[in-house]
Amino acid sequence: MTAADTKAADPPAAPPQKPRKAAPGPPGGGVRPSRKPRPKLPYLLIAPAIVAIGAVFGYPLVETVIMSFQDMRRAHLWGGTTPPWVGFEQFTNILGDPEFWWVTFRTVLFMVVCVVATMGLGLLTALLMQRLSTWVRLLLTGALVAAWSMPLLVATSIFRWLSDSDYGVINSTLSKIPGLDFQGHNWFLNPWQGFTVIGAVVVWGAIPFVVVTLYAALTQVPKELEEAAQLDGAGVIGVFRNVTFPVIKPVFQMVATLSVIWDFNVFGQIFLMRGNKPEPEYELLGLYSFSKAFDSASFSQGTAIALITVLLLSGVAVYYLRQLMKTGEVE
Repeated sequence: MTAADTKAADPPAAPPQKPRKAAPGPPGGGVRPSRKPRPKLPYLLIAPAIVAIGAVFGYPLVETVIMSFQDMRRAHLWGGTTPPWVGFEQFTNILGDPEFWWVTFRTVLFMVVCVVATMGLGLLTALLMQRLSTWVRLLLTGALVAAWSMPLLVATSIFRWLSDSDYGVINSTLSKIPGLDFQGHNWFLNPWQGFTVIGAVVVWGAIPFVVVTLYAALTQVPKELEEAAQLDGAGVIGVFRNVTFPVIKPVFQMVATLSVIWDFNVFGQIFLMRGNKPEPEYELLGLYSFSKAFDSASFSQGTAIALITVLLLSGVAVYYLRQLMKTGEVE
């Protein structure tokens, strides 16, 4: 059979087809994943909790907003009569009161000092836990959890006893130092010294959470990266700044944001340390709102201060939610 016969025996070739236009894919040339419908079961399971939270917090919040635009007094509260509507008068009076801005400045300053002390001591303790033996680390963790679980009333009572002017351990210890005489010294006559004791209570109660959380984040730092940085000549500070901290930074930011929210709303520590009757120089925004609402019998003014506090913290709350979304905790 010749080449011509072989060519004649082959079936005719199919005409060339026009290539189909490929669907646009994701940037980088990857394959577009198929979007699966989200299951509805998780939403159904958390629906009762959302309804309960909305009922518990939603109704008081609405009533608080309404009350801040009224002028509710004790006569309206006990008599059941409707208080008069005053619009923005409560907010105007508060924002025009210099005392409110002094209390706000005092609150911010106290919060900054407590947050810096809490995060600094917490980070140092978490770094120390990495260098402890196993049994010592477990013992320290148990002590931190015990301090964390202690009720606020008990912790405050302990610090009141420590700083007592007659029987306090602090005065007794400082008096043993040559040249110092703290017998009978009242730490709360000077607000700076009093806030130092109160700040110690706040920091002491917040450090366990910070230490446990940051230590868990430190365990996720790859040891290979730290060893490589040390081989390149980086010191302890250089390894922490360039390797360790960038890994734990998201957790550090979230814990610091929570500390800002908690320390901005400090109430119980001051209220209990001052025998349920804090002096005006010890009032932060929470106590200032409480004082206006109950001591001055102006419930609407107290609720207006509470709403202003919520607005001041709303920016911090938004930042916290953004950090959660960046770390993948919230979709």
